[in-house]
Amino acid sequence: MSVVDKDLLASMRAWRQDLHAHPETAFEEHRTSDFVAQELARHGIAVHRGLAGTGVVGTLSVGDGPAIGLRADMDALFLDEKGMPPYRSCHPGRMHACGHDGHTVMLLGAAAHLAATRAFTGTVHFIFQPAEENEGGGRKMIDDGLFRMFPCSEIFGLHNWPALPLGQFAVNRSTMMAAFDTFEIVVTGRGSHGAMPEAGIDPFIPAAQIVLGLQSIVSRRVSPLEKAVVSVTQIHGGDTWNVIPDTAVLRGTVRCMSPAVQADVEGHLRRIAVSLAEAHGASADVHYQNRYPATINTPASADKAAVAAATVVGRDGLTTDCPPSMASEDFGYMLSEVPGAYIFMGVGDDDHRVGLHNPHYDFNDQALEAGMSYWISLVEQSLGGQVGGGQGGVGSAMQTRGAG
Repeated sequence: MSVVDKDLLASMRAWRQDLHAHPETAFEEHRTSDFVAQELARHGIAVHRGLAGTGVVGTLSVGDGPAIGLRADMDALFLDEKGMPPYRSCHPGRMHACGHDGHTVMLLGAAAHLAATRAFTGTVHFIFQPAEENEGGGRKMIDDGLFRMFPCSEIFGLHNWPALPLGQFAVNRSTMMAAFDTFEIVVTGRGSHGAMPEAGIDPFIPAAQIVLGLQSIVSRRVSPLEKAVVSVTQIHGGDTWNVIPDTAVLRGTVRCMSPAVQADVEGHLRRIAVSLAEAHGASADVHYQNRYPATINTPASADKAAVAAATVVGRDGLTTDCPPSMASEDFGYMLSEVPGAYIFMGVGDDDHRVGLHNPHYDFNDQALEAGMSYWISLVEQSLGGQVGGGQGGVGSAMQTRGAG
């Protein structure tokens, strides 16, 4: 199904490539925010700015009916682009390596189309969010009053997925992405000459054992029926070759699928770090942060997302039992407040196999049409009384994988 005006689609490609060339990182999306607000206003959509600093919400109402939210993230990553497209990043050390430029443009194009056709009854809040990468812009928008100012009966999001072929969508009725926590463990011993370790307490010995000990959490403390990852990603300590320092610092990330496992992992991590340090006469100071909750779909909302996707790409292009990803998304904050669903959209083809967060990544512009059409279909069916019409019903869509 294609509902996209070709002139609008051409504009969207130009928008996307312009945003790619001018990436902006967390809470610095000023140029992007200005552009989004300008385009929304140009199509007669009411614009509110300032949530989370650079956030933009466009509101389009047609008659009396429920209100739903559609969310796109706008920020880029701190990464040097190594690919060489003609619209390569103008800002060294920053690039759109996760496709948020595409996400922004697909939702903006859908807003323009819906403002022109108005083929629904109710209200759509187009939510353009800053700082998804690491900094929790979604939570900041909520704290600033997003759902108090713009109440939504449901909230929907999507992410491009290079591992999924172009022209396909994937969703499930439960957890789509993992929770995201970070930790820092400061191991403190007593410094000494490198040739006289007996005169001090070497912090690297317990630090090394902590790295190994943390791997027992997933293998021995978490049920094999659950999913969890504990990764040490940084080790810092010392300044020269012949001095054993006072401290060693370990940093890393934890990913899991449920709040209960999230709490258990934190407790195990603290106990392992402290006990292993003490066994060597050192101490461990553990700083643990719960960053993003798991992204957990509401079943009824996932059903609606599945029907909308099937309307766009057909049943052959829809997977309804996709496994959750251990990557994380701060859309989980929004789903903790409002029922809704998150879906993956395929962008993979022969020219777009590079994964997300890779310095050679580039969003596949061939996916713009499907992404925009998905948003339009979701709005018209959710707010137009057409859910299940001509598709065999919501339940049928969720029970079918690759049915012709």
